[in-house]
Amino acid sequence: MVKLKGFQKLTLTDQALTTWLGAIQAGKPMVETVALQDALHRVLAVDLVAGEDLPRFDKSAVDGYSVKAADLSGATQFKPAILQLTDNQEITEKQAKQIWTGNPIPKGADAVVMLENTKKRESGEIEVWSQLAPGDNVSKKGEDIKKDEVATKAGTRINPYHIALAAALGNNILKVYRKPNIAILATGNELAEVGTKPLGNQIFDSNKIMLQAICQELGAETIDMGIAKDDTDEIAEKIKTALKAADAVITTGGTSVGGYDLVPDAVNQLGKPGVMVHGVALRPAMPTAVAVLEGKPVLILSGNPVAAVIGFEVFGRPMICKLLGLSKTEPRPAVKAVLARKVASALGRKTYIRVKVTSKNGEFTALPVSAKGSGAITTMTTSNGFVIVPENREGISEGETVIVHMFADLEEE
Repeated sequence: MVKLKGFQKLTLTDQALTTWLGAIQAGKPMVETVALQDALHRVLAVDLVAGEDLPRFDKSAVDGYSVKAADLSGATQFKPAILQLTDNQEITEKQAKQIWTGNPIPKGADAVVMLENTKKRESGEIEVWSQLAPGDNVSKKGEDIKKDEVATKAGTRINPYHIALAAALGNNILKVYRKPNIAILATGNELAEVGTKPLGNQIFDSNKIMLQAICQELGAETIDMGIAKDDTDEIAEKIKTALKAADAVITTGGTSVGGYDLVPDAVNQLGKPGVMVHGVALRPAMPTAVAVLEGKPVLILSGNPVAAVIGFEVFGRPMICKLLGLSKTEPRPAVKAVLARKVASALGRKTYIRVKVTSKNGEFTALPVSAKGSGAITTMTTSNGFVIVPENREGISEGETVIVHMFADLEEE
């Protein structure tokens, strides 16, 4: 009956996160080598250092003619400079050589005149009616990056442009951190696996598969630990098995203060330090608990879908970023928008408000999505961002400019 009294004390969100992450004994992830074409969204494990200058030589940035800039002094459309065309590897005074984008600059040339600013004569000469300064339309050797410079730092999530840079430097493989394995366990007699026939008042488990998708979206591998019944020993045994197979464990359900909320007890019977925080000043997701077993993080989330999402957003996202070897937690894209309707929040709790952001004539508007409770997963599919109300505020007024953390695409009216 002690559980039924509710949470006697709530821990501030930032304090809970700092305490928990500090207790996780995960070192740097293992390193593996992957082909360049398989490196997208992986985390670079070793600094990518330029083995040579990029570009490797002075090259043309346009189609046209390589010239000596001094030969074009005073050139205009009415008084063009006349240059003799040559095919030699070196140009001399009053000479020009045809050149295409990316070609090396011939010896003696110091600029490239664009094709459209010239006219070719049948006599083998060209007219040029624009003036240039030395270096115009020339990509200098090492202009992009110089030999031995760090092209991309370790701890960076690799995007298509990092891959292009690596390829330009001649790399066909990259050293990346191994993806962490996250074991995910759902709990509750009321749950049935998707694809089975529910019994009596059972409902389909959606949280586990949702959390798997979120973890995979971040770049982690997942292990499906199934559903545990409301039995402390069964929950503990499944978590024990999960710890052997995974780098972290996430559970959903059984973490409030009801008679069947057994997950924190199951975690505590497996070892120390066990549960470090249970009950966070967060709305929704107040029942979230964080624990450490065998140096590995254990995140205990609510069984209510939206509360599970918010609990993961606050605790799971930075945890996985750490296990991935990222140099810092990746923030969600953020936009400033005008709040379309007043929202209330509880003083003393960090509150996540679901909103739908739309754009019209360059102006962003955030419409709060009707809060049907933390069990209404449709509020996540109809919204595309969070507005975070800090603990020291009691809501936000209509018309106030807010920062929206986007988790889905922006819509235009």
